[in-house]
Amino acid sequence: MITKRHLLFLRDVLIYTFTAFGGPQAHIAVLLREFVQKRRYVTEEELMELNALSQVLPGPSSTQTLVGIAWKVGGLQLALITFVIWILPSAAIMGMAAISYKIFANQTKFAHVLTYVQPVAVGIVAYATYSFAFKFLKTRISTMLAVASLIATLILQNAYAFPILILLGGIISSAMETQPQENELRTRLYANVNPNKVAYFIGILLFFAALGAVINQTSPFSLPIRLFENFYRNGILIFGGGQVMVPLMYTEFVEVKHYLSNSEFLSGYALQQALPGPTFSFTSFLGGITLGNKGYGIGGQIIGSLVAVIGVNTPGLILILFIVPFWEDLKKITRIKNSLSGINAVAVGFMATAFILLVRPFGGNWIAYLLMICTFLLLKFTKIKAPLIIVIGVVIGLLAP
Repeated sequence: MITKRHLLFLRDVLIYTFTAFGGPQAHIAVLLREFVQKRRYVTEEELMELNALSQVLPGPSSTQTLVGIAWKVGGLQLALITFVIWILPSAAIMGMAAISYKIFANQTKFAHVLTYVQPVAVGIVAYATYSFAFKFLKTRISTMLAVASLIATLILQNAYAFPILILLGGIISSAMETQPQENELRTRLYANVNPNKVAYFIGILLFFAALGAVINQTSPFSLPIRLFENFYRNGILIFGGGQVMVPLMYTEFVEVKHYLSNSEFLSGYALQQALPGPTFSFTSFLGGITLGNKGYGIGGQIIGSLVAVIGVNTPGLILILFIVPFWEDLKKITRIKNSLSGINAVAVGFMATAFILLVRPFGGNWIAYLLMICTFLLLKFTKIKAPLIIVIGVVIGLLAP
């Protein structure tokens, strides 16, 4: 049953949705101010633990933290309503941008502005790569894992390289950093896990992967089903939130599968950076553009946006909702925590790969390199946020001859 406190919480979620700029790091600061210090929905310790849990789990970290707060405030019903409020506005805008992209793309002025905005987007990716490397490459093992994943993804250029490398990174760091112990604790943890939920989680992935393979690729149902599997699989693989998602999806959807062009990808990413809300809403643009490029029409683009958003968010949503109840046991297992360092190191390699691939189309365009470097320096040495830098790029593009 929805109470007055729940309605107040949902109102605050709506306000937060339209004011949450700047990605996960900025989001947690707003949650601390508005949801802990001002409203006291949860304690500061609970917020930090939920944030830590979202870092351990794959999926959208900001979304998982907010949904976790909602679960603590009002249970499953409130958590699901909160998820819809949080994801819907930015996903809808990105979906509409995908539908209208072709209309504007053929206009000379729009194309001219994009030549200035896209290098700014690459600069944001460069800064994200630098930030992740600075934060996670603390040991020789993690550095070697990052370099190895960079080389492997550049050579292989295969979507299946990602899950294999992530798995190997987690296994290697866990094996090398964990002492043999905790058997009793692991037994208690696994006793709390509902095997049915785990089966559903893995079964969805296998079902859609098999369905996409069985249905003839000339069928109009084939691509939407395969697209759902693509996004669902990425939702399982992405540790660290949207900063990791962008390079992962660039390599798979642009370089490997050619669902969309470099220009389309960067344009959508630049728009998403200028919007409040979750970075994962970018998938709405990717799904819409993909089906639009394949001739599915506006109806197909809407389906593509929905398929992408639902697919990429479902794994993280399932995980946060069934793991929160036994997080107290989970957080004590050092083997799980130690595996995360290897996973993050591999993710740094993915991000570096994407950066290299994104820079490649610049060729001899020195203005693009200059804009990219300026964006990186502004993010590194000033307090100017990415949305404002995107706006600056648009203004420069409008004013430039």
